[in-house]
Amino acid sequence: MKKPTILYLISFIIFFSTFFPAQIPGLVNYSEENGLNSSYTYRLSQDNNGFIWVGSDNGLFRFDGKEFKQYNKKDGLKNIDVLACYPLSNGEIFINPFLNDFAYLKNGKIINSDTNKELRKIQFGHNPDIYIDKESLIIYTTYNPKNMYQYKNGKVSTIPLYFKNNPNITNYVFGFDPANHLLYLSDQKTNIQAYHIINKTTTSCNIPSTKGTAIFRKGDYFIFRHKRTIDIYKRENNYHFKKLQSYTIDENIHQMIVDKNYKIWLCLEKGGSLYFKESLLELDKLKLSTPTRLLDDYIINDIMMDKDNNAWFSTRNNGILFIGDRFFKNYIHLPIKNNSGYITAIAKNDNAIILGYNEAKSGIFNSKKIENIVLEKNRKIEHKAIYAKGNTVIFGLSLNLIQYNILTRKKEILRECNIKNIIPYTENSVLLCTSNDLTVYHYLNKTFTEILKERVYNALPYHQDSIFVGSFKDLYKLNSNTKKKTIFLEGYYFTDLKKLKQNVYIGATNLNGIILFNNKGITRKITEKDGLPTSQIKKIEVENDHTFWASTNSGLCRIEIKEKHFKINNFTQTDGLPSNVVAGCVIKNDTVYVGTSKGLGVLPIHDLFTQQKFIHKKVIINSVNIGNKEFFNTQQHLIGQTPNNNISFNLSFPDYTSQGKINYKYKVEGLNENWQISNSPIITFNTIPPGQYIFKVFGLGYNGKQSYISSDVAFEIKPKFWQTWWFKVFSILVFATVIFLLINLYFQKKRNKKLENLYYEKKIAELELQAIKAQINPHFIYNCLNSIQFLLYKKDYQETENYLDIFSHMIRKTLHYSEKTFMPISEEIEYLSLYLNMEKLRLKDQFEYKITVSEKVDKNWIIPSLLIQPFAENALKHGIANLKDRKGIIDISFNHIDSSLCITIEDNGVGINNTSESMGKANSFGVKLSQKRIETFKQLFDTHIILEINNLQDTQQKPGTQIKLYITPYENQNTSLHH
Repeated sequence: MKKPTILYLISFIIFFSTFFPAQIPGLVNYSEENGLNSSYTYRLSQDNNGFIWVGSDNGLFRFDGKEFKQYNKKDGLKNIDVLACYPLSNGEIFINPFLNDFAYLKNGKIINSDTNKELRKIQFGHNPDIYIDKESLIIYTTYNPKNMYQYKNGKVSTIPLYFKNNPNITNYVFGFDPANHLLYLSDQKTNIQAYHIINKTTTSCNIPSTKGTAIFRKGDYFIFRHKRTIDIYKRENNYHFKKLQSYTIDENIHQMIVDKNYKIWLCLEKGGSLYFKESLLELDKLKLSTPTRLLDDYIINDIMMDKDNNAWFSTRNNGILFIGDRFFKNYIHLPIKNNSGYITAIAKNDNAIILGYNEAKSGIFNSKKIENIVLEKNRKIEHKAIYAKGNTVIFGLSLNLIQYNILTRKKEILRECNIKNIIPYTENSVLLCTSNDLTVYHYLNKTFTEILKERVYNALPYHQDSIFVGSFKDLYKLNSNTKKKTIFLEGYYFTDLKKLKQNVYIGATNLNGIILFNNKGITRKITEKDGLPTSQIKKIEVENDHTFWASTNSGLCRIEIKEKHFKINNFTQTDGLPSNVVAGCVIKNDTVYVGTSKGLGVLPIHDLFTQQKFIHKKVIINSVNIGNKEFFNTQQHLIGQTPNNNISFNLSFPDYTSQGKINYKYKVEGLNENWQISNSPIITFNTIPPGQYIFKVFGLGYNGKQSYISSDVAFEIKPKFWQTWWFKVFSILVFATVIFLLINLYFQKKRNKKLENLYYEKKIAELELQAIKAQINPHFIYNCLNSIQFLLYKKDYQETENYLDIFSHMIRKTLHYSEKTFMPISEEIEYLSLYLNMEKLRLKDQFEYKITVSEKVDKNWIIPSLLIQPFAENALKHGIANLKDRKGIIDISFNHIDSSLCITIEDNGVGINNTSESMGKANSFGVKLSQKRIETFKQLFDTHIILEINNLQDTQQKPGTQIKLYITPYENQNTSLHH
């Protein structure tokens, strides 16, 4: 290589390095602009809720991923130079300021030594070390400690120490083991000593301590730093240590840190830090590899890996730095220098990834490095498209077309033009879409052939002589031979066109999402409604014949086409993209290379699909304000009362990968069942009516992912006494009572008037009943006298005497029962027997009778008096008296059927149709009187009586008549069928 060429390359490298400072993609710097009102930060810690706590020279800060909350002098800190804080399991935050003035944070308030005098017991001449022992803290100074202090729940106890060493020798304490009650000491002259704080004995260990050695302890691992060398030991028992490895670096170390994963970090005096990939737990089998260097531009004071393995760095004068887990892993496993440029175009060949920036510079990524290329010095023209094949790369910039040879590093400006796109065409040619024409460029012989003389934004060959050509608003079919252009799709501005498979094409549009079409027209559309983050698509990259990737300003999308639907996965910074502004991507093997506004993202596809549907965090409800009272313990019964019924919730959602782009989805059960979304951490409800409620809230991260579970808090708004249910019930009862009394008074008057009418009606009915009885008795006596007259006419004096005897009994019984409204069944049977026996004497045994009572019938049941006799009389007079061919039979039965008393009077006489005075025509005076009595009983006593008259010739094909009486008492009556 010629000397000028070497000088040119050297100057080129120096020149290009000034444009791309070493930086980790995804690095976030939180400073005063974000609310961290301090640039000099010390120790970092994380509490059980996930909050990040930052000690600084301007107080203590709590960060929830969105806002920094500051605690300083006005909040109760007597010393605002806070070195560190220690979150405890009971929710307290113990604060360690510079040189005493200890304090702690509880329920949102700072408790200092003025408020709690117990803290005054802790006094040191040097800054102490603090060890968290379960629910308490062990506090001791590292230089000649005289006492140790235990802090727990606001109380401080003293543990005196008695060292027998020479008082002129400084003891340096570098570790405490609470399980074995051992303090490890170094006097930098003899071996390490182990001091038992209970037995007050000192035991020498097997490793020496030398002057100028700093010792750091993490569990059973001890790291000795002497100048630029670190020695790593593992404690095998309380007093014996095994050396694992040593490592020497070329720079001075000002801080040594072992994170929660037991990984070693060395913070350098001149800036930056070294990270060892190997864990201390693996050093029995693995050697320390060359560490990864990070953040050379920052002086690092502390490093912490949080619960999600995100990396946090406190700095000297630069606030705090944050790197998400995915970014950190990508960088550690694939560290790329000079990877912070704004990429506007990306392509690939067989060996490398070609990058085009928003200026006349490019890069070739290969073997974990980016080789920088300056196409034109000091020219701010961005890349629009790149084509790469073999060693040939064609860069299409906004004003120039440049061809570059990777092997010879030779570049050539082909022509000045405004390139819109570069499309593969034939074996050795491409289509150039420019603001003036559509041209075929043959890159081997470097010749141009114009096809169409007009502005073309995109193109895609789909047949031997046919090309899809896209303008600013339409897509055409163009015959490259005849130059004939035919409109194909109207109203679409295609930013990219790709072939998915035979006769299936994909179009990325500027406003209409993704269009799938064939030679005939559109087959499918994919927009935001289908799950895309935006309908503005930049580029398409085909993975296979049913899967492709879409680049947008809102991240990267992978679309898999199913038979009847799409499966869409959206990826953003939370998944490891350096930025959500994606210019394009290419796929190589199982890795997607993404060009973004903050550099190149190299992401294994498999790792992308390990993304979870939900964020495994929940919203923290810091406090609840009801009226003028603030509650920090949200597990207690939260109560407010009207009129102080405004309520606000102070929320945090510590999802740090969302980088502050956090929303809250919430509702109040019992007030409104509709979910609402807010980006404010303060949710306020005004004038909530009395009642019991449950506030439910989900956190929403940057990608719209939701917390896996809601955070709930129950609260109650109590009413004033006039709003209470009992007062309302009492008021309603009083009002109802007044209304009831008025209504009752009104109806009482009407009832009294109605009762008077009923009373008179009842009197009239009783008089009618007595009149009926008065009619029955003469009728019966008239019939009996006819019988006596008949016997005397026959001169049968003996029978007349017998008849008169029975007749006298009958008269007495009739007079007795005429005074009664009801009579027992037994007495009715006795009365019927007297009557029928008397009639047998008169008719000379022309008939027989039978009276039967069912076992279901109680003879003491009462029935209307003299109800049956008229029907028995009718049976004799109209049915049996005129029989000549057979002897008459009268059968009377009492039975209980379906809760009714059934009385049957049956005879074998001539029947209804054959009698001259048919009962069916209601000519019988006795039956008429009986029916009238039945109606009267219904009216007076609510006794339900049904009368049935049947001709046995019709029902049972035999002569005779059947009378049935059904007596049913109403539900609330005890008139009949009861004693």
